[in-house]
Amino acid sequence: MKKILFLLISLSLFAKDGFNLSVNVDGLRNNNGEVIFSLYNKDGSLPDENLKNYFKQKKGAITNNGSSVTFYNLAKGDYAVFMIDDENGNGKIDKGFLLPLEGVGLSNFDTINLLHKPNFKKASFVLDKDKYITIKPIYF
Repeated sequence: MKKILFLLISLSLFAKDGFNLSVNVDGLRNNNGEVIFSLYNKDGSLPDENLKNYFKQKKGAITNNGSSVTFYNLAKGDYAVFMIDDENGNGKIDKGFLLPLEGVGLSNFDTINLLHKPNFKKASFVLDKDKYITIKPIYF
């Protein structure tokens, strides 16, 4: 009985509690700065121009006009990813008149415009296994 109990405890220590989400972006316009990847898990959290509503955030180095990060041990659920090509490394979205001066992108979005505004519902996906997604950068 002690051996079985020890075996169950040992297996539980190595059991995977959550899922991994790998996020990739290609086609950045240069290799300057870094990419900020923000992960969201709540309806109403997007859009998030001030980067305050995210669940988790990671920064990725840019190599060959691309970057990638992995979020580890996430619970099953709905998630969305927002990325910023932070070319000047200031950690925020730089804007011109109304539009971002640096590249942005969201999961499930190839374009952003007045008819296709970002929100959590449109950008979200179900994470119920390890997943790999690619986000297209959008420059205005």
